[in-house]
Amino acid sequence: MTDDKPTRRDLMKPVQLLGLAFGAAVFAGVVTLVSMGFFQITTPAQHQAAITLALIIAGVSFIAVLLIVALLLLAVDPAQITKTVDRGVLIDKDDEDPDAEASGHEPKN
Repeated sequence: MTDDKPTRRDLMKPVQLLGLAFGAAVFAGVVTLVSMGFFQITTPAQHQAAITLALIIAGVSFIAVLLIVALLLLAVDPAQITKTVDRGVLIDKDDEDPDAEASGHEPKN
């Protein structure tokens, strides 16, 4: 049987990163519209102000999420892009059982 763990290259596809940023922007825009009372009976001027602010918030959140995710991807060593992912990026290789230290047990050798 083959080992079907995803590689780092599979986890860092640009379309998926743009999709994540777009999803966060849509969420922020909808939350802004709801919090400003866009779906209630208000004047057209208030609707226009709510849409304008929601678009600004959505744009800022899109850029912020994209920038933050891109900076987090810089923490990955380019030589490890083709390796499979079996643990978190920041977990030490020497740390076999991370729960053992918290519980007071010695790590197994």
